[in-house]
Amino acid sequence: MSRPRLIALLLAFGTLLVYMPAADHGFSLYDDGDYVTENRVVQNGLTWAGIKWAFTTWHASNWHPLTWISHMADCEMFGPNPAGPHCVNILLHVANSVLLFALLLRLVDLIWPAAFVAALFAWHPLHVESVAWISERKDVLSTFFGLLALLSYARYAQKRSRVESRKSDAESATPDLDTRHPTLDYFSALFFFALGLLAKPMLVTLPFVMLLLDYWPLRRVASCKLQVANSENLQPSAFNLQLLTEKWPFLLLAAASCVLTFLAQHTGGAVVSIEKVPLHYRLENAPLAYALYLWKMLWPSKLAVVYPLGKNSAPAVAVSVSVLIFVSAAVWLARKRSPYLIVGWLWFLGTLVPVIGIVQVGSASMADRYTYFPLVGIFIAAVFGFRELANEFQIPRTVPIAAAGLILAACLILTHNQLNYWRDDESLFRHALEVTKNNGVAHLNLGFALEKENRKAEAMAEYRAALKLEPDRAEAHNDLANLLDDAGRTAEAEAEFQEALRINPKFAAAHNNFGTLLVELGRFDEAMKHYDEAARLEPDDWHAPFLTGKLLLKQGRDAQAIPCFRSALPLDPDNLQTLVLLAQVLASDENPQARDGGMAFVLASKANALSGGIQPAMLDTLAMAYAELGRFDDAQNAAQDALKLATDYNATNDVAGIRQRLQLYETHQPFRQSFTNATVKELPKN
Repeated sequence: MSRPRLIALLLAFGTLLVYMPAADHGFSLYDDGDYVTENRVVQNGLTWAGIKWAFTTWHASNWHPLTWISHMADCEMFGPNPAGPHCVNILLHVANSVLLFALLLRLVDLIWPAAFVAALFAWHPLHVESVAWISERKDVLSTFFGLLALLSYARYAQKRSRVESRKSDAESATPDLDTRHPTLDYFSALFFFALGLLAKPMLVTLPFVMLLLDYWPLRRVASCKLQVANSENLQPSAFNLQLLTEKWPFLLLAAASCVLTFLAQHTGGAVVSIEKVPLHYRLENAPLAYALYLWKMLWPSKLAVVYPLGKNSAPAVAVSVSVLIFVSAAVWLARKRSPYLIVGWLWFLGTLVPVIGIVQVGSASMADRYTYFPLVGIFIAAVFGFRELANEFQIPRTVPIAAAGLILAACLILTHNQLNYWRDDESLFRHALEVTKNNGVAHLNLGFALEKENRKAEAMAEYRAALKLEPDRAEAHNDLANLLDDAGRTAEAEAEFQEALRINPKFAAAHNNFGTLLVELGRFDEAMKHYDEAARLEPDDWHAPFLTGKLLLKQGRDAQAIPCFRSALPLDPDNLQTLVLLAQVLASDENPQARDGGMAFVLASKANALSGGIQPAMLDTLAMAYAELGRFDDAQNAAQDALKLATDYNATNDVAGIRQRLQLYETHQPFRQSFTNATVKELPKN
């Protein structure tokens, strides 16, 4: 086996080894709901309708159809199991590490510097977020195609340079095979660039990276004189408009992606207004973020999933600006002797521009995931700079080898530790609160995690902490109101819902939740107005028609409730709550005009199949449907199965009701009920 292949294999194996624990992690409540677990289109797997949706939706305030399709493919292959998507993320990161090694090897033909840069990329703890977070599939996927685009571009540029060199060489008869058809590589680069933009628009800066590579190491600009191992094959050509004109298709795609992304983020409300985050704050935060990214690259501690916007310290901003100016001046002065320094530095600065906060999206000041591709530039500058120093001062080989080994060992240990914080939401957001200050988003999400575990008192405290820091966060008011409602503190809950809707009148979930509270208080007309508004705001969401149907049942308007449930069902066809409640109404309603035994049987059978046939409520509903159809033997069997499971689960409240219904079926009588006071399992608060 050749040395490069052996190194690539070791690189892949080491990356797999350090990241495989993530395969045991679950989904995160932070964005994974939007992208996978609560996204009905994605959950349906690969369908033509889903693919069309991927290209036409601005869901989650983004336009990245290839990312949506990759999540659909996960659901198609792995179902609801989070191990599958985690493994795909890991494998993409492994592939990216090997592709980066292959790219650098083609560009400079220096094995060990290329391997060191690729290993830093693979094992640096700043990259944990991009790999361990299922929602960040867009990061690893776009970088995969971005590196393929750069590899194709490097082949194109090298072949073109060789062709031009041989054209000027009178002794050359015919070019070798490697010089033929560079156009194919050019269009391959364009194709992969387009795929990368379809995965994540942050890749819009790739044409800029191509121009940097033209300067070094491709040496298509005459002023770059660094000698590399294969330099005799790459004669520098005078800089002219060719380098720019050959980029125009890439720039056109990048411009289109920028427009689509801005529209998606602006329409989705992700773009923060100048009033909320003033321009002067953004201009101060940009150099501070650049400096912090550099510091965290050198000293990767206190890494968090969320870095909140906060007050910028004037001395910190001044120091950051000074550092950026000093480094920029130094690499400019060294550009002729050490062109890789300015290339690496500008790679870092330029590829971070889309996310540096001049156009503020969301409430974060920076994010680890933003460094996934940009840090490659710093790694290149640092590794090749260290190599040059070692050669110039004739440092024994054992010293750089030992230093590289220690650095990579430290990266592996820190990456392993950082990965542990991603094992569950509570660990992730508690850690964020430990290493940051005034982090309202972390308090809010920790509250979600605790509420999910039914630790409601602790969750309530976190919501209050979030509101103390950010009083105008509507989500926190809504979530606190839900817990207050559950605790029977209806007056306080009503006040919190009203505040949430004052802050954000378009908050559909708050309208639904407030409507449910008003139903409990008997204020049906007010509740109906909130359900209607929620349905208007989110016509593709099933909650509003379902809740409207429940309200109509409570009013004794059963025949009017059924169309509401029927309209909710296509919006989430596998929703057990809708299936079961509608099946029960159709099978057992005391109003004969509301009953439809055949449809009740279809819905109950589907609910039972979806739940694996082991849920008492589903079997109980199926028994009602059998009885309505006059199939009393089947009804008895289903009810007996439901009774046994309810007894095994110690569901004492269900046992008595199932037993009473079983006695009816044994005497060949169907079950009848009024739904005006029926107890139906509550929806999860949304």
